[in-house]
Amino acid sequence: MTDAPATPAKRYATASDYVNLMKPRIMMLVVFTAAAGLIAASSATHTPINPLMAVIALLAVALGSGAAGAINMWFDSDIDAIMTRTATRPIPSGAVPREEAIAMGLIMSGVSVMLMWLASNWLAAALLAFSIFYYGVIYTMWLKRSTPQNIVIGGGAGAFPPVIGWAAVTGNTPLDAWILFAIIFFWTPPHFWALSLLAHGEYEKAGVPMLPVTHGAKATRLQMLIYTILLVPLALAPVVTGLGGWIYAVTAGVLGAVFLSYAVRVFLSKAGDDDCTGAEKKLARSMFLFSILYLFVVFAALILEHATGLYFAVKGF
Repeated sequence: MTDAPATPAKRYATASDYVNLMKPRIMMLVVFTAAAGLIAASSATHTPINPLMAVIALLAVALGSGAAGAINMWFDSDIDAIMTRTATRPIPSGAVPREEAIAMGLIMSGVSVMLMWLASNWLAAALLAFSIFYYGVIYTMWLKRSTPQNIVIGGGAGAFPPVIGWAAVTGNTPLDAWILFAIIFFWTPPHFWALSLLAHGEYEKAGVPMLPVTHGAKATRLQMLIYTILLVPLALAPVVTGLGGWIYAVTAGVLGAVFLSYAVRVFLSKAGDDDCTGAEKKLARSMFLFSILYLFVVFAALILEHATGLYFAVKGF
């Protein structure tokens, strides 16, 4: 017996295969957080941006995210074929040849950076190019297979979109932009490790040194709690700087308390252990799903305040 995957039967690719190659769910979150940075920057700095240019800038971010996803799937096709939850992806399923995936990723990378440069400025384009390189090379080709801190350090790739959006409007990246970066950066470990607790057997089979594989579920649950404790007050930093108003403050505060309660309950459970119960597995999955809702709603509150003129500084009340 061997864990080596069988050669997949050839099948014709569909349009959905090429869409899935770009990791559309990640793309949607990336574009959304980039839009939050763009809208907040325009409102907070009183810098108008042409609506058409804003749409093109966000399209560039979407293409860049899709390019990074295609490069990731090209490089990871060997381990994707081993893990059950990824075996049906376009390359291991036999739908899309690896050479098509990398060609698509490289072409989209170039197009996305050029579009961003034309729609905004060189800084936003450079940040977009670096974020693609970060995810496609630094995380995918180096960190993911070499260190259990892969998702921590690699989380920087997914944290760049609001900074890119901010730079697209103003041509600079002030403290507020990097606070938005930090929120996503510290959100990533508890978000991803909640899923890793459930899939650690798959990662172990594929030889990927995720934290639950190298240090065990208990250490992972502790790290999830620590990062969540750091995230909750950090998410309120925009209120201190004046970027976030009362709507944002209430939203981030309430959702942060719920997120922290999940982290505490998962920490006290045996989620990820060999003898964990079905309820404990469900708890870890619920934390994973809530973490997606958390990030979406927190950034949605920021967009709401700045896009509709409902922005008020807490200290003004």
